[in-house]
Amino acid sequence: MNLSLLAIELNMKKFLITLLISASLLSVFAQQGTVRGFVYEESTGEPIIFSTVIIKGTTMGASTDINGFFSLVNVPPGSYTLISTFIGYDTASVAIDVVANKTNNIKVFLEESAIKIREIEISAEKSERTSKVNISVQTITPKKINKIPTIGGEADIAQFLQTMPGVIFTGDQGGQIYIRGGTPVQTKYLLDGMPIYNPIHSIGLFSIFETDAMKNVDVYTGGFGGQFGNRISAVVDVTTRDGNKKELSGKVSANPFLAKLLLEGPLKKIDEKGSSVSFLLSTKYSYLDKSSKALYSYVDSNGIPFNFRDFYGKISATSSTGSKFNLFGFNYSDEANFQGVSNFAWDAIGGGGNFIIIPGRSNIYFRTNFNYSSYDVSLQEAEDKPRQSSIKGFNLGMDFTYFISNGQIDYGLDVTGFKTTFEFFNPLGIIIDQNQNTTELGAYFSMKKHWDKFVIEPSLRLQYYGSLGEISPEPRLGMKYNITDDLRIKVATGIFSQNLISTKSDKDVVNLFTGFLSGPEETLTTIDGDDAKSKLQKAFHIIGGVEYDLGKRITINVEPYYKDFFQLINLNRNKLFPEDSDYLIEEGAAYGLDVLVNYDYNQIFLWAAYSLGYVERNDGNQVYNPHYDRRHNVNLIASYSFGEDLDWEVNARWNFGTGFPFTQTKGFYEQLVLGGGIDTEYETENGNLGIIYADELNGGRLPDYHRLDFSVKKKVYFKNESLLEIQAGVTNIYDRANIFYFDRVRFTRINQLPILPTLGMSFSF
Repeated sequence: MNLSLLAIELNMKKFLITLLISASLLSVFAQQGTVRGFVYEESTGEPIIFSTVIIKGTTMGASTDINGFFSLVNVPPGSYTLISTFIGYDTASVAIDVVANKTNNIKVFLEESAIKIREIEISAEKSERTSKVNISVQTITPKKINKIPTIGGEADIAQFLQTMPGVIFTGDQGGQIYIRGGTPVQTKYLLDGMPIYNPIHSIGLFSIFETDAMKNVDVYTGGFGGQFGNRISAVVDVTTRDGNKKELSGKVSANPFLAKLLLEGPLKKIDEKGSSVSFLLSTKYSYLDKSSKALYSYVDSNGIPFNFRDFYGKISATSSTGSKFNLFGFNYSDEANFQGVSNFAWDAIGGGGNFIIIPGRSNIYFRTNFNYSSYDVSLQEAEDKPRQSSIKGFNLGMDFTYFISNGQIDYGLDVTGFKTTFEFFNPLGIIIDQNQNTTELGAYFSMKKHWDKFVIEPSLRLQYYGSLGEISPEPRLGMKYNITDDLRIKVATGIFSQNLISTKSDKDVVNLFTGFLSGPEETLTTIDGDDAKSKLQKAFHIIGGVEYDLGKRITINVEPYYKDFFQLINLNRNKLFPEDSDYLIEEGAAYGLDVLVNYDYNQIFLWAAYSLGYVERNDGNQVYNPHYDRRHNVNLIASYSFGEDLDWEVNARWNFGTGFPFTQTKGFYEQLVLGGGIDTEYETENGNLGIIYADELNGGRLPDYHRLDFSVKKKVYFKNESLLEIQAGVTNIYDRANIFYFDRVRFTRINQLPILPTLGMSFSF
């Protein structure tokens, strides 16, 4: 009995000791402080993204986010020096006193460095690579976009995307962008949080996004986290700047392709507390269809028949605490008029807002967005009935970030509602149409946590599709292990779903018209003839990677990937009878290897990207390669700045790609149109030329593609800080005849753009 009492007494002592230790640890933890704030550009008041912030003499540090915000939690009380650095800016130091259970709200302003050398020991990019998984994602800034030779004299994200590993571009005239085997509708484009349904203009060389208005672009080629839903392949997330908060400034430019104007400035200048109201307006107008008749008549005597008009406006208000409210709106339109053949046009209009709230003491960071947009597209081809489609909808989302030591927790909700209308007549005259309202609900939770060697980013997304009554649980995971400071391995995996369907078939080679449909409510049949268990498009990604820093200036990234598109839904373009299903289920896969080598130091920028890719589809009859399946793709970029004030710059880009697949011709026949039914005089009726295609779909390969572009820039600086930039360039400098497609009926080869010299000027003030 005494032994039992002794044992109980000993256990009670252990419990009390444990309790005291735990209480002591909690007390120490509770007595830590928080240092957070924003890093701004001194000259404009714009937030500086991805700058490095560290507490001198410690290992505590962070990188600023897309809003220039940083947060350091669990900082022991004491006096410190906070240091902020970013490439191209002078280092800033701020003395801080950290008090237990208190939050230091700091604003740091960085001045652009007068010294052009860009050697900075503390690199924001290095910090990002070691503390985040960063797999299958490239961060693009306007500075990078301007490093490639511009087609038509204007740098554009559509042109830079084509240089990235894993990205395939199918042509200069109406070409589309395919990311790691995914079709355009399987890539989610976002502008300040708003879904954009068609971001590329018909000519394929320009996007709706204005480069000079951009703050940042994140391109996720696969394996993205739970914050993104309703796409199964990739995400392109574009964020715009707030506008100059100190003075009126802008840029006007013109070249043979287009003219543009950008204005920005304060409605209320930024004060010593950091509060401000600013605006940004950008517009561009293409007159290529007119200018090409005089300058590029050798391409087509009727001119190059593309034109577009873009407008974007934004107002941004920032409080003294760093909380922010943005309102924006846009109108984008496009037209391609092939005389006597077809008239294609689309128009997009929308607007919305977002705001960021940063509570005074809490470690919670709250963001929300709301928007509405509409997209209408039509195609009228000679002697054919018109095709029409539209999608109109809203999006509302709330996101929360909670900062923890060496990481953060993110969670949020979003609601999407849209209406799709579609009308299309197939070659047999059977109408395929849809008029449907859809509501989607999404919720996600993710965590980012890094230790000395290990980084983990697990997430879970739950997506509910209201019109289908279906919920899709989507676990996702990213991990990285820092073997050394210079060598890292990483992996990402996840499940993805989407409801949106494109009217464009994977079998279309050239088709400007892209309508949008929501998922079918009818029961679908799999390629095995069974009833499908889901009415969604679904995919599974598994991606690996190795990063290696060769010295301080060369980064090598190698990523093998596999995307299993285990359910794809396409429009049934071969519908024979009204009772036939409007939709078909296919399966597919995309796999390969992407390699990127990047050197960016001082005046030299080098970029070498190689992709080995395989894309397959199974329609139930045969396994085939879709028309964008390019086996090898190489992009080489070189940029060099020189002169006393680095006022000269030369840029070059060379692209090589193996040939796209196509279906070979087996023969021809006379195709009679029996307009009179059984009374048609078929013996005397004149028919059209019909084509007999080979049994094997896309069994042939077009010739290889390669092209060299070159440009030179001259900058002229004025005393009032204005800048005149003159740029001359040549696209397809050795006039390579790259095939676009072959017109079988007319037996004519249609090539992509020939040699195109351009001269452009811009004036910034």
